[in-house]
Amino acid sequence: MTDLTNTDLDSLDRATPEELTEIITELEQYRERLVNDTLSMAQRAKIMKAQAMASLEPSLAQIDGILQTLRQKQAALTANR
Repeated sequence: MTDLTNTDLDSLDRATPEELTEIITELEQYRERLVNDTLSMAQRAKIMKAQAMASLEPSLAQIDGILQTLRQKQAALTANR
């Protein structure tokens, strides 16, 4: 997962609450898939769940931060309507 660029942030500033809802939903689904796929591969490779989650934590923290930003933008837009 890459950092949001200025262009991405500009696009988000112009997004409607409905578009933000869609983006949030897709990012939540991606996060869930990432966790499930990683744990599934770890199980097949006989890697402990804690070790797999520890290696995944930086990516999850980044996704969670982006989700928080998106939810704040969505709340601000909804409040302004």
